[in-house]
Amino acid sequence: MRDVYESQRAMRQMRKAAMQRGVIAILDVGTSKIACLVLRFDGPRNLRDADGIGSLAGQSQFRVIGAATTRSRGVRFGEVDAMQETERAIRTAVQAAQKMANVRVDHVIACLSGARPRSYGLDGMVEIDGGTVTDNDIARVMASCDVPDYGSDREVLHAQPVNFSLDHRSAMADPRGQIGNKLTTDMHMLTVDAVAVQNLFFCIKRCDLELAGLASSSYASGISALVEDEQELGAACIDFGGGSTGVSIFMRKHMIYADAVRMGGDHVTGDISMGLQVPMATAERIKTFYGGVLATGMDDREMIEVGGETGDWEHDRRTVSRAELIGIMRPRVEEILEEVRARLDAAGFEHLPSQKIVLTGGASQIPGLDGLASKILGQQVRLGRPLRVQGLPQAATGPAFSGAVGLTLFAANPQDEWWDFDIPAETYPARSLKRAMKWFKDNW
Repeated sequence: MRDVYESQRAMRQMRKAAMQRGVIAILDVGTSKIACLVLRFDGPRNLRDADGIGSLAGQSQFRVIGAATTRSRGVRFGEVDAMQETERAIRTAVQAAQKMANVRVDHVIACLSGARPRSYGLDGMVEIDGGTVTDNDIARVMASCDVPDYGSDREVLHAQPVNFSLDHRSAMADPRGQIGNKLTTDMHMLTVDAVAVQNLFFCIKRCDLELAGLASSSYASGISALVEDEQELGAACIDFGGGSTGVSIFMRKHMIYADAVRMGGDHVTGDISMGLQVPMATAERIKTFYGGVLATGMDDREMIEVGGETGDWEHDRRTVSRAELIGIMRPRVEEILEEVRARLDAAGFEHLPSQKIVLTGGASQIPGLDGLASKILGQQVRLGRPLRVQGLPQAATGPAFSGAVGLTLFAANPQDEWWDFDIPAETYPARSLKRAMKWFKDNW
């Protein structure tokens, strides 16, 4: 537990160092593609001279100077499955992005989908000694949160304070410098499979890169695809990837819940491949060009050439109607949405004041998905794409890049996490109630 805290602190230091040097890479290691963006941090002033445009509020002081994507290999369900293949794919993407940016990159910030995330809501309370809230008080109140025993095979990926209350005033974003007696906090903690994190870490190390940060891709997609109001009032971001579908819920600009369904667009492709007896590559092409989930009367008459290279002339000249294709795709998409709905219900999503749902990720581009999603999830559903980053190449502005673009925002303005504060070793968050009780006895 302590080493997670230390390694996250070390990563934050690395991130600062890389930003001072001015260049950092973003790596989105997905099941179907690996995307790499190279960012240059040169402050808004330099940009202004270049193109006469001041930075907008919320626009950060970086530019995307290199971007590349390659087909992912050796990744299943968003987790590294075959180390050497993934290493090759990461090297390919990073080298292409470096070439475009014309700089060498040593530090990367990566995001992780899958890895069986679990959310916890924690709370803590301390008395303020000097009357004014200091950094040290923030560290103490976070250390007072009673951390559940989440298991030795899991690691903390995010631990973010989402709300502070000082005496009777609640919903404070930052209480530092304010006067009061009793400080309480609510913290959202996300844990993931330790093995998945370590595999990704080793894989990046083998590519001669340093890991300067790690984020959950459902969190990254949420910060890039949700508009301000949705983040503030409450919304869910459903990130339809290739191997897994991320679910994150935001409220008051903070992520308060995250989960993942171990199914995605690749499973739909797999169903088409089995149903039509064609290779995966052909199935992917058919899905992309002709796929859909809502059948109309026209679809019986619209015939699709299946094609193939088996050498059997009859077999390769087959056609299927679009209605048949939709009949193969729809059950799997419904299954994924039902799973997502179960996760949202478990999180108590229906109790939020606003219940918008934003679909993003590569597989969200299946025509008719938003209509089907609003039927199954029963809320206002819209399709999202990454926002708030200037200078992206046209290829990286689609919904498939929500995670990568969100990661650039995470790199530029990371949200406070508890490892940003000097938490004294002896008041380290208690793993068990017994230790917490001892801590209370010693300190009161």
